[in-house]
Amino acid sequence: MAPPARQFTRLLLKWFRRHGRPLPWRATRDPYRVLVSEFMLQQTQVSRVTGYYDRFLRKYPTIATLARARPRAVRETWEGLGYYARARNLHRLARVVVKRHDGHVPDDPETLRTLPGVGAYTAGAVACFAYEKREPTVDTNVARVLTRVFKRGKREGGRGKSKASAKETWALARTLLPQRRTAAWRFNQALMDLGATICVARAPRCGICPVRSACATGRQAPG
Repeated sequence: MAPPARQFTRLLLKWFRRHGRPLPWRATRDPYRVLVSEFMLQQTQVSRVTGYYDRFLRKYPTIATLARARPRAVRETWEGLGYYARARNLHRLARVVVKRHDGHVPDDPETLRTLPGVGAYTAGAVACFAYEKREPTVDTNVARVLTRVFKRGKREGGRGKSKASAKETWALARTLLPQRRTAAWRFNQALMDLGATICVARAPRCGICPVRSACATGRQAPG
């Protein structure tokens, strides 16, 4: 890992130790509970998910109880959170895991991606956050942080990132991962917190950013 990358990782982990958000799904390594949180967090703010997460798990404490549930009951438990395709996919996933994987959520990202509703990010998140595997977890917030810090990613006509840039960002995220699996877990969580609270899409808070000295964009920002 190049010196600027090591500095970024060190500063990020130091900040996370003091300021990481105490989210309920971070207190568990249970793959099912991690899955539920990741499905709920898709396109939904953390503040909205917290209450639904606890309520859903009280109703369906295991993947087996969810698999046995009726689709209508699952939707009713999800009511108010929106994007109901997530509930349908999570329910379908539970049934597939019980039927094909003996009720055990796979730990391999490629196998996870064969499950309903699971893409590259969710597969990496479950592998890392439940099984502490060295897998990158690149969501919108993380991609924005890495693009700003390392000035990576080409734009296509000023609109979004190209497919090649997305692959480059995932590759960069993988190279940045610490070798120790527990540190990789903290690193991925820290990246998400930084993107959600400081390196936000509009008006990033560069003046108080803990990694500013290692950030190509932050060093050029005023203040």
